[in-house]
Amino acid sequence: MIALAGQGEGISHEMITLEIQSNDVPDLTLIDLPGIARVATGNQPKDIEKQIKDLIEKFIKRQETISLVVVPANIDIATTEALQMAFKVDSTGQRTLGILTKPDLVDKGMEEMVVKTVNNQVIQLKKGYMIVKCRGQQDINEKLDLIKALEKERCFFDEHSHFRSLLEDGQATIPLLAERLTKELVQHITKTLPQLQNQLDVKLQKTSEDLKALGDGVPLDENEQSNFLIMKIRQFNDALEGVKRAEEDLKNSDVRVFTKSRQEFGKWKQILDDKSIKTEETLRDEVEEYVRTRRGKELPGFVNYRTFENIVKKHIEELEEPALKLLKDVTDIIHTCVDHTVNSHFNAFSNLLRAAKDPIEDFLEEQFQKSEEKIRSQFKMEKIVYSQDVLYSHQLEAVKKKIFASHFPSFLSADVREMAQHLTAYFTITRDRLANQIPLIVQYHMLDQYISQLQNAMLAMIGRNNPGNLLREDSGVANKRKDLKERLERLKNAGKVLSKFVHSA
Repeated sequence: MIALAGQGEGISHEMITLEIQSNDVPDLTLIDLPGIARVATGNQPKDIEKQIKDLIEKFIKRQETISLVVVPANIDIATTEALQMAFKVDSTGQRTLGILTKPDLVDKGMEEMVVKTVNNQVIQLKKGYMIVKCRGQQDINEKLDLIKALEKERCFFDEHSHFRSLLEDGQATIPLLAERLTKELVQHITKTLPQLQNQLDVKLQKTSEDLKALGDGVPLDENEQSNFLIMKIRQFNDALEGVKRAEEDLKNSDVRVFTKSRQEFGKWKQILDDKSIKTEETLRDEVEEYVRTRRGKELPGFVNYRTFENIVKKHIEELEEPALKLLKDVTDIIHTCVDHTVNSHFNAFSNLLRAAKDPIEDFLEEQFQKSEEKIRSQFKMEKIVYSQDVLYSHQLEAVKKKIFASHFPSFLSADVREMAQHLTAYFTITRDRLANQIPLIVQYHMLDQYISQLQNAMLAMIGRNNPGNLLREDSGVANKRKDLKERLERLKNAGKVLSKFVHSA
């Protein structure tokens, strides 16, 4: 006690365990919690009351425990703080058993109230109450042994005019309490077995996953180390290949990288569609402005190609930044995934992890730059303004057949109507081209090329480095693996035992 709680009268959150083995004791695990101290005395900490209450609540809130609320029989049970704490975590009293003590100190005239309390007629608990008479201080001073103390207790209840009925009903004395507790514990365990089984399964799965993540450890033989390194890198490369092919294994509620990327591609398509709608709505004003300020000698209805080009280029420029943002967003998704993958595969080997981190960052930046350069080149090319004659003619014909009454009323001049039709046709072609081309550039560099480069770099490590050096485990990993193996074995054994009870319950 001094080692755990220190000198003085403090408390410790670590249990002081005492095991008693005998043919004459019930098969119970009892946790004796300290009584609630309201005022610090001596060298106790000032917050001793809070510390004790926190400690008590830590144990009584567990659904697998039965709380024994011990209350002197000579006080008003309704004012007992221990009972209030029990109701706080067990509002229906399903796990709470009331224990009344010191029946010899009950005032004359209060015996009937004690009997009513034990008979569950005052403050009701699902498990009810029992009453006992423990050894008093004088009995302890006189070294009264337990057997004689139990005989003395039974005589007290047997000879008491009010409490004799409680003894006859099996609600009094310590031996009957021990018998009652054993039965209650068995019934309670039977009820909570499915819940315990679920908790055990969760812990078993978590321990197995943690152990699998650590692996079996590094072999000592050099040849076996080389094979082990090849296996680790191959597993990592296989995981990367799954990402590249959109076939990676998923855990919990994860979403595949390509699925996340496709969502970003969908947003890009929506930007193009929104731009197309907005363009149709604003074309009339733009075309009217160009016609008013820059129209040459041509008659109405003749499209000025330079004006057409200028409007096209202006709208194309506005799409470049959203395309670059698409690149960055998809790159972040891929980077996060690859970083998580390398950590999950090489976390136990800091040297191998560091060696893998360099190409991850270097190749990512390299492919990002190439992809960005291609996107910018794509928009430079878009400013050339080009489409196959057949495609453009077909699209222009389709536009002219559409009903433009809502956007281009009949009172508009022939110049404006003709220019709007040509611009709408061309923007439709450009939109469809960019909707596919930009995602293709991003996929090619950030998924296909980046991951392929990374896989090749990882394979190159095999012949270029000392396997023993790369596979040197961090301090503590071996101990953690040992602890996990032992925990896994304990959980499996517990599962076997628990399974027998579950099926026989």
